[in-house]
Amino acid sequence: MEVKSTAKTVRIAPRKVRLVLDLIRGKDAAQASAILKFTPNHAAVEVGKVLKSAVANATNNHSLDASKLYVKACYADEGVTMKRFMPRAKGNASQILKRTSHITVVVAER
Repeated sequence: MEVKSTAKTVRIAPRKVRLVLDLIRGKDAAQASAILKFTPNHAAVEVGKVLKSAVANATNNHSLDASKLYVKACYADEGVTMKRFMPRAKGNASQILKRTSHITVVVAER
């Protein structure tokens, strides 16, 4: 049985989150949690929260064994993009795109 958890509109660019997700894809849930704990990246903190939530959903809602869980799939989709402007020379302005992510982690029993 697959159990998933999602964090929507996280204020990190999806490209940066995908680098962290590549580290844990296919790993055991406990091992993935340990990897994220020692990854010096703000995205690792957010992915860790989503992983913890997915494991909690599996154990509490679906009565799965936490020690048998592994990360079956994980992906980051693009969320809304906030558009901001920065003043530049000669009265111009350049656009700044503040990107957000929808992070999804799917866990299953081996």
